[in-house]
Amino acid sequence: MTIETKKTIVVSAVNIRKGGTLTILRDCLECLSQLAATGGYRVVALVHRREPVRYEGIEYIELPWTVKNWGLRLWCEYVTMRGISRRIGRVHLWLSLHDTTPRVEADRQCVYCQTSFPFYRWSARDFVFDYKIVLFALFTRYAYRTRVKRNTYLVVQQHWLRRNIGRICGLPQERFVVAPPEKGTVRTARAVKTSGVYTFLFASTADVHKNFELLCRAAAMVERMVGAGCFKVVVTVDGSENRYSRWLLRRWGGLRSMDFVGFLSKERLEEQYRMADCLVFPSKVETWGLPISEFMAYDKPMLLSDLPYAHETAAGSSQTAFFNPYRAADLAHKMLQLVEGDRSILHAVDMTCDERNEVHSWNELFEFLMQ
Repeated sequence: MTIETKKTIVVSAVNIRKGGTLTILRDCLECLSQLAATGGYRVVALVHRREPVRYEGIEYIELPWTVKNWGLRLWCEYVTMRGISRRIGRVHLWLSLHDTTPRVEADRQCVYCQTSFPFYRWSARDFVFDYKIVLFALFTRYAYRTRVKRNTYLVVQQHWLRRNIGRICGLPQERFVVAPPEKGTVRTARAVKTSGVYTFLFASTADVHKNFELLCRAAAMVERMVGAGCFKVVVTVDGSENRYSRWLLRRWGGLRSMDFVGFLSKERLEEQYRMADCLVFPSKVETWGLPISEFMAYDKPMLLSDLPYAHETAAGSSQTAFFNPYRAADLAHKMLQLVEGDRSILHAVDMTCDERNEVHSWNELFEFLMQ
């Protein structure tokens, strides 16, 4: 089959280089590599660098200059990509993997909405510690709206994002596809018996929206009430990461109950999951919240932010309680109950019932987008 008779699929992901978004890009291109091997499709990927995402059967266009600043990124989205789309020829499907709707020529366009920051309740402290987070929250609300109605579908990971993006963009729910992370990423696991010290774990990056300070304040309250000998709080920052983590160490590094262990490899993180008695997840905004999914495999207690993302991610868990992510006393009260052996606050979380336009793999997603 010649190039002219193949259906062309283009994926634009020029700003994706690390973290969960890079995992999504790799999973996407791995699926498309298999699709290209069937002989009926031509796949083109616009990326920062091809090396971290190299797969057989995919044509790569590298655009490393786009990450230098937002001005260049916007120029790429609305000027450069239009020219590229013309040079590629007829494009059957153009999928943008990073929130923006580029100006391109294609039979159909779709956008994968990877960030929930348009709905982040930021504060002045956020601006002091990392002003880019605040600017990103403001920019993504604008980016979502720009040219969004050009898309045949918008892809999101959770139903609450579908509802809220639909609201700010003025789009009906039928224009969205919900594609939660594949269940295969969550392994069944056997917990191990821990020591007599009740251990709480919060595994996350040192970003200001992760709300580490709420957990530190709650730990200080519990420590004043029962002492530090019967519980421990493990967090995956150590003060070396950025201004925010240094502030956390200066303010709460002296707490005997706090254990600032820093970044953990995948193997060490899994060991912490096995040893911990309870996961605490106070983040104020997430697209998914992967540690929640990972920890669910151990069927142990979880204390989670009482926010829509956590309710959806924890659906199907059996020992979960939710707390106000803006009230340390609420979290401290629930931590104290668990330390003292009172598990009455823990309940099962019902599964999500709304399955409209929901897919469960990249194969299903592309089949849906191209039908």
